[in-house]
Amino acid sequence: MRIAIFGLGIFGRHVAKVLFERGHEVIAIDQRKDLIQKAQEYTTQAIVADCTDRELLENLGLNNIDLAIISLGENLSASILLTLYLKEMEVKQIIVKAVNEDHQKILELVGATKVVFPEREIAIKLAASLDTPNVLDYLPLSQEYQVIEIAAPKAFIGKNLGELDVRRRYGVQVIAVREAGSEQVFSLISPEFKIKEGDILVLIGRIEDIERIKKLTG
Repeated sequence: MRIAIFGLGIFGRHVAKVLFERGHEVIAIDQRKDLIQKAQEYTTQAIVADCTDRELLENLGLNNIDLAIISLGENLSASILLTLYLKEMEVKQIIVKAVNEDHQKILELVGATKVVFPEREIAIKLAASLDTPNVLDYLPLSQEYQVIEIAAPKAFIGKNLGELDVRRRYGVQVIAVREAGSEQVFSLISPEFKIKEGDILVLIGRIEDIERIKKLTG
């Protein structure tokens, strides 16, 4: 993919590095010359520029990018204006880092396809892992639903999925199992699949139902 990253703060730099290492064409834009100089080693192109200069954006050919990632820190007006320009330039995907809910609402109104709160998401994941150590990872899907990766409760070990019938008993669904002691993941699992000690379950369901499963882990 051809990806443009606007803003090379901590978040922007890390995203740029990861995407570049994975083989994507990464274009970085920031007004700070020192950050652009450092970014040259992990970007395809690094440009010192004002992100809110629409004519410059078009001259750089940024209307042809597949994805834009905007991380302009506390400069709310710049991120909103840039999002609007990129939307009008028909950029298909625009991901923007927001600082609060009001900022998020405006970004979505002017054309952001996804708004993220990286610091908040990290804090929530950390709190979840501290609250329930057996929860290895989780992904909130909405205010009601989430996906979690959790160590199989002791009560599940030695039983197959048909016996456990977690969908009827707990209202959640097992969508995958990572086998104990390996990285092998089973995503098409039959009712005969037997849970072993050390297996990791990937569950999807309502938050209140998943909380019932978490209590089983002790």
